[in-house]
Amino acid sequence: MKITNILAIATFTSLNLAIAPAIAEEISCQGSLGAITVDNVKVPSGKTCTLNGTRVEGTVKVESNATLNAKGARIKGNVQGENAAAVNVLSNSTVGGSVQVKQGLAANVSSSTINGDIQFDENSSRIVANNNRIGGNLQAVKNTGGIRIQSNRINGNLQCKENQPAPQGSGNIVQGSKEDQCASL
Repeated sequence: MKITNILAIATFTSLNLAIAPAIAEEISCQGSLGAITVDNVKVPSGKTCTLNGTRVEGTVKVESNATLNAKGARIKGNVQGENAAAVNVLSNSTVGGSVQVKQGLAANVSSSTINGDIQFDENSSRIVANNNRIGGNLQAVKNTGGIRIQSNRINGNLQCKENQPAPQGSGNIVQGSKEDQCASL
């Protein structure tokens, strides 16, 4: 009886060890990645990374003065750019989480599917959101380089505050509400 219990405990313990989650690896992208699958991607400060048909199982982080060009990419997590030179999510890319571009320069999210939110906060160059399907909200706050929000399908709200100049655009279909500076878009 004792041997059976010991074997059952040993089997249970080894099964638990076998299904323990693997630690996700982060790769540093400088240059171009093609149609491969990776865990997490970091674009180092001052560098440029192109994801061309790349599958990312986690998050893409764009560091200060770095540029991301995602074309036909499949990203399960978020795209995060803080103090980035440019964050471009284009050409039928899919982001499972959100796209967050804060205190950087430029951003262009066009012809893509974003399952979470798009957030543009305190950027100083041109911002574009064009022809996207957005599962959450699109928020633009305190941007100063001009914003174009055109022909998006937004399941949540379209919220714009304190942008100089005010955002421009039209043809957005919003399931929630259009607020403040984006009320007429």
